[in-house]
Amino acid sequence: MKIGIIPVNIGVSSVDQMTGLAQLAEGLGFESVWTFEHVIVPLDYQSKYPYNPSGKMGAAPETNFIDPLIALSHIAAATKTLKLGTGVNILPQANPLYLAKQAASLDFVSQGRLLLGLGIGWLREEFEALGVPFEKRGARFDDYLEAMQKLWQGDAVDHQSELLNWRGFKSFPSAPELAVVIGGNKGKAFDRVAKYGQGWFAPTTDAGELSVDMEKLKASCDTHDRNAAEIEITCMWTGQGGEEAIQALADAGAHRLLVPLQALGGDPVAGMQALAEEVISA
Repeated sequence: MKIGIIPVNIGVSSVDQMTGLAQLAEGLGFESVWTFEHVIVPLDYQSKYPYNPSGKMGAAPETNFIDPLIALSHIAAATKTLKLGTGVNILPQANPLYLAKQAASLDFVSQGRLLLGLGIGWLREEFEALGVPFEKRGARFDDYLEAMQKLWQGDAVDHQSELLNWRGFKSFPSAPELAVVIGGNKGKAFDRVAKYGQGWFAPTTDAGELSVDMEKLKASCDTHDRNAAEIEITCMWTGQGGEEAIQALADAGAHRLLVPLQALGGDPVAGMQALAEEVISA
């Protein structure tokens, strides 16, 4: 089982703290560090965060939200083997050509360590602040990702759609093996994983819920003639329950568990060290 830490880009007070956490994770044997993305945190919002009963994200507007790709670029320079994941970047509110270029560049400078997590987003107020329509964001996600995956192959791009007109150019560095990890378990998430993803980021810590969702994912894979065993499954874990909890999530289908830093107590360094001793080294 792969064990990672999330998020390393939120609430940090200095770049040394951010890179220090990543270097500590690498030294302790954690497989990866991950980021969350929000460009803004509204003072008030009506949108409902779908993965918390409160409907609110767990960050105040004054919280440092370091841009994921910039944070991971800095971490890439300070580490050697640690995988670098975005969990997840909001594709439909981004310019897909810029994001494709930035992701391929980060994969290049990190020597192939990027795991590009992508989602459709939920915060209407953020889309509005960016001047991007919230409606039809799922269709934009699909169209953008199809075009980006063509671009990463290194061939001359030919992608015309209602939204994009890409033709007659290349963009290097290429990234033909860049892993796309699609997040979410609502709407058409499972179809998107089956069609486009090398991985799925399941927003749950519960083995029972993961088992149910894995059946949905397998059904979507069957529909799209895809082998579900090819897809790497990432989910959350509180760090509690030891070997029994890890085995239950593994039996449900998980290949990677991400432990939220806030779940490790008031001293995340001590929490990471204890988790490494009790779980990773074992």
